[in-house]
Amino acid sequence: MTSDLNTPNLILLGWSQFFNGQLDLEEFETLTPVRLSEVRRRSIVVLTPDLERQEIALTGDHVATDMAVGDFALTDGERLIRVLDRKTVISRKAAGVSAQAQLIAANIDTLFITTSCNLDFNEARLERYLAIAIEAEATPVIVITKADKPEDMPGEVYADRAKALYDGAEVLLINAKSPDDIARLERYCGMGQTIALVGSSGVGKSTIARGLTGKDIEVGDIREDDAKGRHTTTSRSMHRMHAGGWLIDTPGMRELALHDASEGIATLFEDITDLATQCKFSDCQHQTEPGCAVRRAVENGELDPERLERWRKLMEEDARNSETIAEARERGRKFSKMVKTTMKTKKARRGE
Repeated sequence: MTSDLNTPNLILLGWSQFFNGQLDLEEFETLTPVRLSEVRRRSIVVLTPDLERQEIALTGDHVATDMAVGDFALTDGERLIRVLDRKTVISRKAAGVSAQAQLIAANIDTLFITTSCNLDFNEARLERYLAIAIEAEATPVIVITKADKPEDMPGEVYADRAKALYDGAEVLLINAKSPDDIARLERYCGMGQTIALVGSSGVGKSTIARGLTGKDIEVGDIREDDAKGRHTTTSRSMHRMHAGGWLIDTPGMRELALHDASEGIATLFEDITDLATQCKFSDCQHQTEPGCAVRRAVENGELDPERLERWRKLMEEDARNSETIAEARERGRKFSKMVKTTMKTKKARRGE
């Protein structure tokens, strides 16, 4: 192999036994592992085991849409040979009518889900990001900013509301401009660790990123397709943090729609998942069916009806966005047929 797999720099990049086990003997001896730092339309920028940046043109069957910042890959020094399987991946449904997934970031260890102590705080939005993190098998951390100037209620109340959503996520209440508070995040940012930030505009993602890296980084809120479907340039890249780890900036993740996240939703709403197994019918929709354990829990005050409604909306969103292209076309045909039938009925009633 052209590089020792146990070199400190390769481990610093995030290399682990998970990736080591994917190489055969010939690849060990002849190829070099790299990590994708940027994905461009016709090329990628990688970080080598020497932590040097190298641009590699994409040729042959390699296309940018099959790759994500954070991917590990093998090169022969000049050409990309193959991308390794991902430990974690965050993706979203591509814009437009396509049912394809658009890769956002790969091999993330921790997802910082950011909100703030004001009207931006929204349980439904936090639950969407939590489901995405759980599905991706990344560690979710809810970071609530503006702790120094909370609106409407004390910051601790916001923190308690966040903690009630999922006991598997740590909740940190911070002032993003405070070096001491930024230091509290750094235990997730050490050597070999990779993080990403998601959340609404104005909650302090860029301030957090600056505190962790010392750089001005635009994190999120950049649209990739305008109202007419035209593509606008959006760049994702990986940045070294003071604590030794890596931050992947994530433009376009402001509204990250769920898809293929049923397991994440089931884990996040474990109380509802468990109740559903007690329903009389296995295909119970928890609407008007007799013997519904979920509705009974709501009626008995054991389950918050608002939480049930948020679960229902996420399940519907995930099902809608996870459908195949064929299913999407079939749904469109059924809708078109329904519209035509309705119009025909209306005309018949008017005697036309």
